[in-house]
Amino acid sequence: MKSCFFVGHREASEEIYPSLYAAVEQHILEYSVTEFIVGYYGGFDRLAASAVKEAKRFYPEVKLTLLLPYHPEERPIPTPDGFDSTFYPPGMESVPRKVAIVRANRYVVDHVDYLISYAWHPASNARELVEYAQKRQRKNGIQITVLPQVAI
Repeated sequence: MKSCFFVGHREASEEIYPSLYAAVEQHILEYSVTEFIVGYYGGFDRLAASAVKEAKRFYPEVKLTLLLPYHPEERPIPTPDGFDSTFYPPGMESVPRKVAIVRANRYVVDHVDYLISYAWHPASNARELVEYAQKRQRKNGIQITVLPQVAI
């Protein structure tokens, strides 16, 4: 099973939705991705989840997984509508809360085949994660799709 993770800025504009959906469909049709993993905090994550949910109507084999950066017993989040599962990365129990999202995101980047990104702010966690993935791209072959920037 090929998997894809989304990384983007919280304040992503709705205007990116058409290119985001096109990227999801491209990953399904051209790269045979069947699992998409998305976070839960911010506008980009909501847009990414919406794009995958829409794609699932046409491609029922596709699965949508919610990444949980905080231990499910500490901060329970039931599986939201349209999601197939949740995922809490192993070994995160001792990670301090203030770096939990960053650490969970890195874990997923280390374990997926593809990344769809929308990160341009130079001093942001999203941009740093894309740069981390780019280093991994040279070593392990993760493929990165960068969405075009739109004015917000």
